Amino acid sequence: MSSPDIAAILEYTKELDRLRKEQEDVLVEINKMHKKLQATPEVVEKPGDSSLSKLKALYTHAKDLSESEVNFSTLLIGQLDTLLPSGPSGQQRRRIEGNDQKRRKMKTDSDISRISPNVRSQLEAWASLKGEQVAARVTPDESEKDEWFVVKVIHFDKETKEFEVLDEEPGDDDEGGGQRKYKLPMSNIIPFPKRNDPSTAQDFPPGRQVLAVYPGTTALYKATVVNNNRKRKTDEYSLEFDDDEEDGSLPQRSVPFHKVVPLPEGHRQ
Repeated sequence: MSSPDIAAILEYTKELDRLRKEQEDVLVEINKMHKKLQATPEVVEKPGDSSLSKLKALYTHAKDLSESEVNFSTLLIGQLDTLLPSGPSGQQRRRIEGNDQKRRKMKTDSDISRISPNVRSQLEAWASLKGEQVAARVTPDESEKDEWFVVKVIHFDKETKEFEVLDEEPGDDDEGGGQRKYKLPMSNIIPFPKRNDPSTAQDFPPGRQVLAVYPGTTALYKATVVNNNRKRKTDEYSLEFDDDEEDGSLPQRSVPFHKVVPLPEGHRQ
């Protein structure tokens, strides 16, 4: 088991732990609202009361957290699946070794058929990203800083669990100045929410740290949510980017929801 594999597993488990703790906090708030409405149901009829809208927001947040937990659980299963021995063991191995004809019929693609339906579904989802833009960490694990860019998926290899991506707009300081290709593991890729489907995006509350595309660039940086405008027609977040100081303060910048993703655990900037 390589250290990058271990790092990815630890990253997913930490994120699952955070999601579950946040789910517990949301559940506590939901129960408080339930008790309030049970004790004084007439409160919802008062002008200006927002109890029902708050309850709806809590349930929506709980739904988003639950979906995120499913996604990270699936990623963790996929990561663990890549580390499990692919060869048969014990009696199964002896049975295959005793039958040369069956052994000759075995194909490498049988590895895909042996995995669980959930993992197979996740692999298909990764493969469906071909042609889509995603957030990608292009720096190696031992780098002092993480560099994330918007890249285009060229291919996903279901056997090696690697993405081949294209940086279509490299920076001016890149050698050659042309487009660059990378081969990256799944742990270095974060899909963006779909531009035409806001329901695919997480609803980040004010104060949450995220990874977002800096306006006018194809680079992603750590930022803090100042205001969530996604309930408006603009579907944008107001963000304050780290190290973006102007005249002694951090300006608030509007970023579309489809260019904002969760901040990876252990992000270095």
